[in-house]
Amino acid sequence: MPTPQIRWLDKTQPQTLMIATVIMYINAAFGLLDGELFTLGGLGAVVVIGQAAAGIGIANDKKWGYWLGVGVTVLFLAILVDYFSFVEVVNLLFYGALLALLLHPQSRSYRKTWFR
Repeated sequence: MPTPQIRWLDKTQPQTLMIATVIMYINAAFGLLDGELFTLGGLGAVVVIGQAAAGIGIANDKKWGYWLGVGVTVLFLAILVDYFSFVEVVNLLFYGALLALLLHPQSRSYRKTWFR
């Protein structure tokens, strides 16, 4: 039995989910480059690895990927609010926008219909 093909991006998904997937990949890449894997007592690793895994899950229409993306985004927003500094305002805006993309009615409707 052939193994299923893993997609990195699903162009048939709504624009909100596609953009959220790309942003999660970009955030995970910058997290690796920035060394976030070793920060906050392991929470940085959870955020970086969680975003990459959530991006793959969403691209492959998996419910766990969607909920992992929402959870990791909320976790990182909570960390940003807790350790708030003026430098983190841009991060706060980007993660707020990512959460808005994931919770957009179009994204939720697509998830309810197509995700397994």
